[in-house]
Amino acid sequence: MSHAHENDHTCDSAPDDAADDHDHSGPLVELVTLRDWLRYAVTRFNRGRLFYGHGTDNVWDEAVYLLLHALALPLDRLEPFLDACIPIEERIALLELIDRRVETRLPAAYLTGEAWLGGYRFKVDSRVIVPRSYFAALLDDGLAPWVEDPFAVTRVADICTGSGCLAILIADAFPEAAVDAVDLSSEALEVAAENIADYGLQSRIALHQGDVYAPLGDARYDLIISNPPYVTSADMATLPAEYCHEPAMALAAGDDGLDVVRALIAGARRHLRPGGMLMVEIGHNRALVEAAFPELAFMWVADAHAEDKIFLLHEDQLP
Repeated sequence: MSHAHENDHTCDSAPDDAADDHDHSGPLVELVTLRDWLRYAVTRFNRGRLFYGHGTDNVWDEAVYLLLHALALPLDRLEPFLDACIPIEERIALLELIDRRVETRLPAAYLTGEAWLGGYRFKVDSRVIVPRSYFAALLDDGLAPWVEDPFAVTRVADICTGSGCLAILIADAFPEAAVDAVDLSSEALEVAAENIADYGLQSRIALHQGDVYAPLGDARYDLIISNPPYVTSADMATLPAEYCHEPAMALAAGDDGLDVVRALIAGARRHLRPGGMLMVEIGHNRALVEAAFPELAFMWVADAHAEDKIFLLHEDQLP
């Protein structure tokens, strides 16, 4: 997450554009087509110096997503609609949405109530961190080559499940697996329950409220997966304002960002079956992890998306 403070607006600062007293009559009259509104949104977002890290990573994709969603248009079909004329009622809604994004610095996902991860749609609001994970692409391939037979995986734990997004991807990747999804936040689990119900997976994914392994008793798993909080105290102090709308407990993990990682490693062997694996996403913190655990032979998962972002430890390597 350390890339998150490239932007110079922190939680305590407001964007320059937020103080502007906009005259709204001009845009409503002069901006006619979707092409017009996209140009306007990009300009407003650039002037507001927004940060993109919650589903998009640039101003164009952010503007396209927000406007297509607001107009109830297919998110993957921009071209046919670029020169469509937008009625005045819809222009008002677009202007309000653009204003909210700039003036509140709310992530786009909180404005639309949805987030996308690996082709899956999830309900989200400020009770949960906006889904984003390097695991998504890996699970799309059933964690190959690290998992040889997806059908042989029968029990998986997803620690720090948040919105339930990874638990749902896990259930699809491993058709025979029962999944235990754990989170410390009861509010996050309320959102997770909605998402699990939307995918009809209530019989395969069980939700547990508690800290790391605490609610799991003596259960053992073929695979333990976690995308835990891993932002250091120093980085928390400089995060762009967008991140300050997310639950701090889903981001902050102590001075070195490893508070939860330590607990995951310490308890993993007791909860893994022979031959089982622990896989943990740690963002840009590889050097911190290796310095904290010099005795462990971490394997760093490398694919087109996740090089050095996820470590793997086998059951017999764990303390």
